[in-house]
Amino acid sequence: MMRLWTRSLAAQFIGFMLLALALSQGIGFLVSWDERGQALKAAAKSDFMSRAASLAQLLETMPPELRDDILRGISTAYTRYWVSGDDPGDAAAWRQTAWSKLVTPLPSLAFPGKKPSAPREEPLHDPGPMAASAAPTASWWDLPAGVWPLPRPARMLYLDDANGLGLSAQLDGGSWLNIAYAKQMGGAMWTSQTAVTLAITAIVLSVIGVFVARGITKPMRRLAVAAEALGRGEAVTPLPEAGPDDIRNTAEAFNRMQERLQRFVEDRTRMLAAIGHDLRTPLTSLRLRAEFVADAEEREKMLATIAEVQKMTEATLAFARAEATVETTRAVDLSALVESLCDDLAELGQDVTFVEGPRIGYRCRADALRRVVRNLVENAVRYGERARVSLARTAEGIDIVVEDDGPGIPDAAREQVFAPFYRLEDSRNAETGGVGLGLSIARTIARHHGGDIILRNLPHGLRATISLPLLG
Repeated sequence: MMRLWTRSLAAQFIGFMLLALALSQGIGFLVSWDERGQALKAAAKSDFMSRAASLAQLLETMPPELRDDILRGISTAYTRYWVSGDDPGDAAAWRQTAWSKLVTPLPSLAFPGKKPSAPREEPLHDPGPMAASAAPTASWWDLPAGVWPLPRPARMLYLDDANGLGLSAQLDGGSWLNIAYAKQMGGAMWTSQTAVTLAITAIVLSVIGVFVARGITKPMRRLAVAAEALGRGEAVTPLPEAGPDDIRNTAEAFNRMQERLQRFVEDRTRMLAAIGHDLRTPLTSLRLRAEFVADAEEREKMLATIAEVQKMTEATLAFARAEATVETTRAVDLSALVESLCDDLAELGQDVTFVEGPRIGYRCRADALRRVVRNLVENAVRYGERARVSLARTAEGIDIVVEDDGPGIPDAAREQVFAPFYRLEDSRNAETGGVGLGLSIARTIARHHGGDIILRNLPHGLRATISLPLLG
């Protein structure tokens, strides 16, 4: 889960949306819960007094001997009614009487022709905590005329400091109607309906978050793929410049950058080709002039220097032509490509051995990569007597390894050998070869593929590794 959170923008987006939902719902519950409870208490109190007034009017129309049966019949699990002949008087004593009646189970009603059953047990609200928390100093207060609709006096008190109410109203005969009410109002804050509502909201937000995150990440993935391909020197189709301003501006900037880079490379390649081409004429003129030098030894030195410069010029032209040629990237069997190269060089009499390994497929510019491997293998044979070539998969990508049995390269010159026209004269073999562009071109091609060439000395020889990245 942690890996998904750190790597997926969609997971982070959905997670933050759900967190915002939970926080907003929690704050909403906290803000509205007290208001809801107060509203429920006010409504319950109003309904309580309305029912009490209606019951008082009903009892005044009924014979006194039926009053007790009526009051027992309309009693509920959280309401008790009784009639007393005296003024309710002391509030604490009346409150104690009310709690004792609330905890007494209601008897079953007897119907004609049916045997009375045992008293019915009802799920009464436990009044113990309420009675314990009742304010002992709370006393009666008289209900004003605007609140109590009947002309006879009525009094009210709280049974506890939460939801319990008590009312005593005088009837027309001088007796008093007493009502005790104790019911938990407001209910639980977290209910099944709340959970279902919150779950549905979370699912809807998650679905919306997935679509929104995909709309953001799809152009980003497309940009990442295009940037990786451009870094490997591939021809990249311009990105579509559509969508919101931020995404469109990013695509436009990438397309402009790609166009400028391509123009820069083309200008540089064209300049190198022009320089190399223009040097041919003065070199030819110098060669002709050198032929007329009378001193044979001096003439040979001049001709050797001119030949060296001409060789460097031809190598520069070849490099420029190779840079100007755009090769299509395609999927190849990398193992077969390297093995066939080793077989070709072995048939030419060079001591080259290919170590069999797993078959590895790879997307690359095959001709350019073949040129890199050929350069390293020929160098290994020329300076290290023989070449052993192998392929291996690593955690980071694919390694093409070329080993030889030569003297190696001094640590101080390990990076210098990749500089253009740099030649190592005294570290390997006395015979020099090439003009010093081979390794430079090889590393340029490897880096265009997103990789690199790494040189490392062995106890007896040198290991050159072409490290290629895994492609997404």
